[in-house]
Amino acid sequence: MLVSDFHYDLPQELIAQEPLADRAASRMLHLERSAGRWWDRQFRDFTELLRPEDLVVLNNTRVFPARLYGRRGGLKSHPVSPNNPAAREFLRGRVEVLLTRQLSQDRNEWECLVRPGRKIGVGEHLFFGEHDELQAEVVSRGAFGERHIRFFPADDFVATVEKIGHVPLPPYISRPDSSGDRERYQTVYARERGSVAAPTAGLHFTPEILARMAQRGIETTEITLHVGLGTFQPVRSARVEEHKLHSEHFSISAEAAAKINLAMEKSSRVIAVGTTTVRTLEYAARQGGGTISPASGEADIFIYPGFEFRVVRGMLTNFHLPHSTLLMLVSAFGGKENVLRAYEHAVSQRYRFYSYGDCMFLE
Repeated sequence: MLVSDFHYDLPQELIAQEPLADRAASRMLHLERSAGRWWDRQFRDFTELLRPEDLVVLNNTRVFPARLYGRRGGLKSHPVSPNNPAAREFLRGRVEVLLTRQLSQDRNEWECLVRPGRKIGVGEHLFFGEHDELQAEVVSRGAFGERHIRFFPADDFVATVEKIGHVPLPPYISRPDSSGDRERYQTVYARERGSVAAPTAGLHFTPEILARMAQRGIETTEITLHVGLGTFQPVRSARVEEHKLHSEHFSISAEAAAKINLAMEKSSRVIAVGTTTVRTLEYAARQGGGTISPASGEADIFIYPGFEFRVVRGMLTNFHLPHSTLLMLVSAFGGKENVLRAYEHAVSQRYRFYSYGDCMFLE
């Protein structure tokens, strides 16, 4: 299967740059998979499309300000002094570091993406914050340009990152992050800190929508998957089957596992909010022989057309980039031709795309 098979044309102006003031005011394309039909709706209709016996599964991960801006400070063996006139040009070089995955129990060890990627070498020192609140050393380089970085111990690394870090908006949002993004690029049910990107399908929910679901007797449960490097890595191979997805940390509680298993036993629909939830549930089902066990670990499941879904029977998701693993996952669930035709319709109807854009409900 070719990566180029997952292409569609998207005008640049349809990429949402700002969130709507009202989360629930988004449009929603409703796709009926079996018939290949769709309807233009509003997200506020979502609750009415659910059945009382449905179980809606949410990803409660919380985005942290994982983007750090700083400066270069030379090699450990030859540190650069700002008092040296010959070093001034070097020190003007700014760096951007995106924390993507904690590498050990030591909170100071991280896998990161860096800019400028070609210039930042192993052994180099980096400084972050107006008063150099964080310092770091580049320990090693990964196969795709990622870096293993060790941050020098701070009084409280997490608190320091929360203070000086920036919201890691995706690269297709062509503006700096703002103070409003700290609240808006976060679901209203976000609890477990650890993601470098929001599970964007959940951004449309409001407390009122969740309350209406509860009033209709629709149960919800929460799992956790921390979005990591895989979200930012392009598919580099020409063939889909040759791509390797990065692993991401997940956790499923005993309570959530029991609810999901009961829903499957009763043949109730399990509705996944977001591709992150789909990956977590389907990975766990394969690990458990078809049922969900309480667990935490690393999930690296890659879902593309031909995949057999064991748990998920409905999916709420945003619109995804051409050639992306997320579009492949949605195509696996909805049928590639169905999904690409629906995307063409969404473009023609001027839907808003990607993280701060509109959504799609597939059932």
